[in-house]
Amino acid sequence: MKGIAGGVTHPARVVPLAFLAAVVVGTGLLSLPMSTPGPTRPPVLTAAFTSVSAVCVTGLTTVDTATYWSPFGQVVIMGLIQVGGFGIMTLATLLGLLVVGRLRLTSSLIAQAETHALNIGDVRHVVRRVAVTMLAFEAAFAVVLTLRFRTRYDDGWGEAAWHGAFHSVSAFNNAGFALYSDNLIGFVDDAWIMFPICLAVVVGGIGFPVLFELRRRWRQPRGWTVHTRLTVWGTLILLVTGIVAFLALEWSNGGTLGGLSPWGKVVGGVTGGVVPRTAGFNSIDYAQITPETMAVNYVLMFIGGGSAGTAGGIKVTTFFLLAFVIWSEVRGERDTNVAHRRVGGETVRQALTVVLLALAAIAVGTMVVLLVTDLALDVVLFETISAFATVGLSTGITPDLPPSAQLTLMVLMFVGRVGTITVASALALTSRQRHFHLPEERPVIG
Repeated sequence: MKGIAGGVTHPARVVPLAFLAAVVVGTGLLSLPMSTPGPTRPPVLTAAFTSVSAVCVTGLTTVDTATYWSPFGQVVIMGLIQVGGFGIMTLATLLGLLVVGRLRLTSSLIAQAETHALNIGDVRHVVRRVAVTMLAFEAAFAVVLTLRFRTRYDDGWGEAAWHGAFHSVSAFNNAGFALYSDNLIGFVDDAWIMFPICLAVVVGGIGFPVLFELRRRWRQPRGWTVHTRLTVWGTLILLVTGIVAFLALEWSNGGTLGGLSPWGKVVGGVTGGVVPRTAGFNSIDYAQITPETMAVNYVLMFIGGGSAGTAGGIKVTTFFLLAFVIWSEVRGERDTNVAHRRVGGETVRQALTVVLLALAAIAVGTMVVLLVTDLALDVVLFETISAFATVGLSTGITPDLPPSAQLTLMVLMFVGRVGTITVASALALTSRQRHFHLPEERPVIG
């Protein structure tokens, strides 16, 4: 990777080391006695699990964030979420620029930038824009939440502002941490709380390159890049599908939406369709959802959100690109075309690699947890997909898992958050063209 600070560094080393350093620092801070209300130090595993979950903006926890951690500990968690989300958006965007420059495309990932090589000036420009964008959105959502906490729930201005800021940062970064023991179940039918949080989740998870391009060309969808088209329309399709499916499957379920008013069910349904896109906020008890809803959540969590955003999963672009590949193959077309553009074979192979590696990681993690526990496959699979896709939704089994299973989830969170960026960028940056072709042979498929 040339052009950053004049050196040569490979993303396979830069990204994991950067996130690992943040995890280590976070673990150290959360291990301090002042991080908890009591005089004793938190166990290292508890501090490390929380640090990994916060830096990887997941939201899975082994303890109650609202009561276990002191105000200092909660501030540390919010700081780790911010660092993790900012690092994800910045590194993914910069690596996207490098990939574009390496492949010599005519348009860049960030709305057809003029340069094809990333120098130190580009780095500062991108970092500044990401920071300003994040802080502006987080501040706007924090104001709305603060006013609601203050006027509806009789919180003092200080407490309301703190809760507004924390949940805004957590939502925009798709982290799913909350300052209430039941997460957000107490606000399930409060549209003034849940809708801003859902909007923050979508905006943060759609990706900085898409946000930037939409700002410039939101009235000209025909001029959008393939990346933006796949992300925007794919996100809309998944949101509508998730919301409709959640409402249909949980409308009469007494353990989730069944006891709410019709409007409360709509608010809960919207939240239920948005948060599996890797936000992880619990507005209902996910231990009570139907098996059909759990199956839908498997898919939504696995796909995740947009590239170069705070969401996890294999990413919307990856999923819908492969859908176009299948459609082209079914129609017998040699090329994969999206929005009057041909997608190269290298990109298709990279997408397949990301998906297969994700499936392998989830399969191995699920098998390990099953071996060390007596839990059923459906709840374990829900937890491992949630961890790998950095979602944070849970049926409530995480605090009771043995240390070996918790360590497995930590590895899945780290690999799922860091690995997708690293693998996708490394594959693109190390691609090379052979100057000869071997004899062709076609094995039997299917």
